[in-house]
Amino acid sequence: MKSITILLVAVVALGGVMDAAAQSTPAALPHTGHAHPVEARSDLDVPAAAGPAVAVVERFGKALAAGDMKTVEELLAPDVLILETGGAERSRAEYLGHHAISDAKFLKGSHHQLKRRTARTSGDLAWIGSESELHASKDGKPLTLLSTETMVLRKIGADWRIVHIHWSSRPKKAK
Repeated sequence: MKSITILLVAVVALGGVMDAAAQSTPAALPHTGHAHPVEARSDLDVPAAAGPAVAVVERFGKALAAGDMKTVEELLAPDVLILETGGAERSRAEYLGHHAISDAKFLKGSHHQLKRRTARTSGDLAWIGSESELHASKDGKPLTLLSTETMVLRKIGADWRIVHIHWSSRPKKAK
């Protein structure tokens, strides 16, 4: 159960970060006020207004995969609620003290492919839903997971912070 939990967190945390990097699309462009550069993809439904919140999700995934716990901490609200595999971590401190390190370790050797993303904002709230495929190894054997992730962000001052994450994944069946 712990292995699947780690995998789920890893899949969700990436949330498109690796895909954006693989396309050589600068994730920082949404901060310029221009439309998000990957909006032209038919599998991404990300209005320009949601670009800054999506950029936070992408930064979070990159930071987690790099083991940059300082940035991970900065992007999570202190009272973040993280739900996965029927369990909950009810604060940033709980996540950082429990799953974050193992999630980072797992992500370091994985490849993430964003398949679909939808994002919306309303006032000081945003939600981003992502569907991804994660290629990794478990016990020395290749593993492909299908993953879904929902992140809810709240604007605090001028900054978006992650207040809720829900991760879910399952092994992809061989064809």
